[in-house]
Amino acid sequence: MTLGKLFNTVASGTARAAGRPITFGLCCLIVLVWGITGPIFHFSDTWQLVINTGTTIVTFLMVFLIQNTQNRDGAAIQAKLDEIIRTSAAQNAFIGIEHLTEAEVEEFRALCERRAKVANEAAENALGRAHRRAGEAADEAA
Repeated sequence: MTLGKLFNTVASGTARAAGRPITFGLCCLIVLVWGITGPIFHFSDTWQLVINTGTTIVTFLMVFLIQNTQNRDGAAIQAKLDEIIRTSAAQNAFIGIEHLTEAEVEEFRALCERRAKVANEAAENALGRAHRRAGEAADEAA
């Protein structure tokens, strides 16, 4: 497993776990236990440092994990939308691409852009031919 895939797996799993009600409940329980232990530790500087350090570390790490997940999901959604816009029958290969690495999602986006460019060129060529034929038909009728 590549480092990118490993990071994506850990980031996605952590983001999913962090968003669950049980995780919120556990965090509330930790804060409650910390608050209850205040009198036992005489509300010391060390007692305060424990919660401050713990929350700072968790927040610092979560920012990067959640940002990675959002970046990957956003790019995957965009690639899916590009494919839907490009064709009325979206390809099944695009289902689940939010689970790929960022580089793999970028490959899908580049593929969509190439396909759209080819489709636009073909449509413009066909439109030009249709206009020329209509002009020729109008000339013959006159």
